[in-house]
Amino acid sequence: MGWTTSRLSPITLRRLAAFKANRRAHISLWLFGVLFILSLMAELIANDKPLIMHFEGQWYVPLLVDYPETEFGGFLPTRTDYLDPFIREQISDKGWAIWPLIPFSYQTLDMQMTRPSPAPPSSRHWLGTDDQGRDVLARVIYGFRLSVAFALVLTAGSLVMGVLAGGVQGYFGGKVDLVGQRVTEIWSGLPVLFLLIILASFVQPGFWWLLGIMLLFSWLGLVDIVRAEFLRARNLEYVRAAKAMGLPSRLIMWRHVLPNAMVATLTFIPFLFTGAIGTLTALDFLGFGLPPGSPSLGELAAQGKNNLHAPWLGITAFMTLAIMLSLLVFIGEGLRDAFDPRHVKASAKPTQETKHA
Repeated sequence: MGWTTSRLSPITLRRLAAFKANRRAHISLWLFGVLFILSLMAELIANDKPLIMHFEGQWYVPLLVDYPETEFGGFLPTRTDYLDPFIREQISDKGWAIWPLIPFSYQTLDMQMTRPSPAPPSSRHWLGTDDQGRDVLARVIYGFRLSVAFALVLTAGSLVMGVLAGGVQGYFGGKVDLVGQRVTEIWSGLPVLFLLIILASFVQPGFWWLLGIMLLFSWLGLVDIVRAEFLRARNLEYVRAAKAMGLPSRLIMWRHVLPNAMVATLTFIPFLFTGAIGTLTALDFLGFGLPPGSPSLGELAAQGKNNLHAPWLGITAFMTLAIMLSLLVFIGEGLRDAFDPRHVKASAKPTQETKHA
């Protein structure tokens, strides 16, 4: 631990120890982190291009550069299809190549299949193919990354908006709080999923467009938590002292009140993260989410519903979502228990007793 832990407060150290003591949450955090890191390297794991290639005495990096087919003995100056049997034979005869573990990208159509799509799992496609002949495992890896990236950005935006709205209501109170509460109640009473479907039917949804629409509603769950913490903290003695000294409200909110409010907010983040993934999956399942062709877990689940004779599609989508969301829920439970003031006080008592002893 060394010098890094020496800079942390005793309460923070106790919270870290409490989280590590929850083995299920601690292991879930490590598993989710490993899976996300692997998904960040999706191009190195699942791609229809060689990672590096040596051909006729020259080095090539197809993963980073698009080479024309004529570079490898082809006849057309078009982008090289490295799955073409002719190109494969040329590379084998005049050089060598290092391929990814899965030689298919999320959008690669396998034209060399001997069975109609969707094809069952095999040595060529470990989790089978979808109804368009695309490798399911490759789409799961890219879809996992896309879902987590979407949830990360949405959670960050929701955190900023929720803390800002709840903090202003809780700190100033009075009419500001009254008006803010009424607006929040009306806004949260709207049927979010139906509004998202209606808005998505007007324009072609994209990653950022869909993110902006969901951000209009996703911050509402944080407002009440932050507001309650600000209402409690604004009456503490050191906050009153800061007001008496004439410090500006924004400085008091940022330095003195916000750190206390973030304790309860941090425990809510994993559940907000889980809700973002669930909403994106539901919209993709209904066909109102990301553009067609995107590596979406919801689209894979929809394919499983439409192709009941191919159970590997639905099972893969269900198991991927179940594992992802379960890990996030376990992490959230661990954070909630670690940041619970009752747990912190309970853990502080033995320490004080040992000191007196």
